[in-house]
Amino acid sequence: MTTESTAPVIATVALPRATIRSELLTSRIRAAMWFLLPMIFALAVVAGWPLLRTIYFSFTNASLSNLDGAQFVGFSNYLRWTTLKSGRILWSGVLADPAWWNAVWNTVRFAVISVVLETIIGMVVALVLNAEFIGRGIVRAAILVPWAIPTIVSAKMWSWMLNDQFGIINDIMLKLHLIDHKIAWTANADTAMTAVLIVDIWKTTPFMALLILAGLQMIPKDIYEATAIDGIHPIKTFFRITLPLVRPALMVAVIFRLLDAMRIFDLIYVLTPNSAQTKTMSVIARENLIDFDKFAYGSAESTLLFLLIALVTILYIWLGRVNLAGGDR
Repeated sequence: MTTESTAPVIATVALPRATIRSELLTSRIRAAMWFLLPMIFALAVVAGWPLLRTIYFSFTNASLSNLDGAQFVGFSNYLRWTTLKSGRILWSGVLADPAWWNAVWNTVRFAVISVVLETIIGMVVALVLNAEFIGRGIVRAAILVPWAIPTIVSAKMWSWMLNDQFGIINDIMLKLHLIDHKIAWTANADTAMTAVLIVDIWKTTPFMALLILAGLQMIPKDIYEATAIDGIHPIKTFFRITLPLVRPALMVAVIFRLLDAMRIFDLIYVLTPNSAQTKTMSVIARENLIDFDKFAYGSAESTLLFLLIALVTILYIWLGRVNLAGGDR
């Protein structure tokens, strides 16, 4: 008789709890949406509307002096062809422009090399900063100085340091007998990309180190104490324990840095503004948009840049199984 009288009581108590939990979850989601609405609206105004306008102008013959009178021309800015009487076909448009594909190559090369080196060096710096030593707080603050300096200021500072006539870099290397003559780092076609990479790695490595350090701080210290007791070699500990545990933070750091590297503009515009060896997609799009008054053509290049970045992001998240919330999927 006790069992029969207890069962209905349990059912009547469990049902309200489930209902309350469901209503609480719904209330939280509704509150989160209200908090997100201002941000979504701001993004739509600041980023979404200009993006849609750029895509629209890429299908027109718009110019800076006649944006309102732009006429629809289809895919002519992207690719078009003309057949001559001789039967020869002349291709034109962004997709047939050698300067555009050179910019694509420069962008991809810069992004891959810079992100790989910054990730490796950033990992080393993060491991050092994660260790216990005297003055660690001061070192952590000092390491962020290059990242805190505005990019324009960094670029201008390094342009003076890399100058072939009075730059300190040439002076030091001459005194150390590493070179036998002064090098025009930013003006020389063979060293222009190297100079840009050096400056970018110097500035952005602290950013990678900071994100990786945040991931290292989440690893329990007990794991390392257990490996030390078992006598496991530190290198083996890094590849078997540290790297897998810090992988979610590392993957998020890489995708953030990769997106930033693929749209690089200010650093190259200041250091090597007219060098074909370093001209990226952002730089060449800006030239056509503003300098050459080929607004529709520049809009097409900007649209292709957006599509390329979106494609790279989707592939990276899908292939790397990246969860931007902070973990693996």
